[in-house]
Amino acid sequence: MKKILIVVVALAAVAGCSQTEQGAAIGGLGGAAVGAAISGDAGGAIVGGLAGATVGALIGNANEPGKCYYRGRNGRRYIANC
Repeated sequence: MKKILIVVVALAAVAGCSQTEQGAAIGGLGGAAVGAAISGDAGGAIVGGLAGATVGALIGNANEPGKCYYRGRNGRRYIANC
């Protein structure tokens, strides 16, 4: 139950992030889980998390080529061509 709560909180925290940031966060969590399951120790979780975050960021960045995030005067984020 504790692990599920941590995952739900982590996913809610990335709701307002860019595709790259979301991909890195989700990839890192998934990679850490797989690394820990395969190796059974913290070292495997760290390596899996780093690999997952890297791949997730690359995949997330590929979803929006040529688009940039900007923040307006009111604090809202919007996407426009770079």
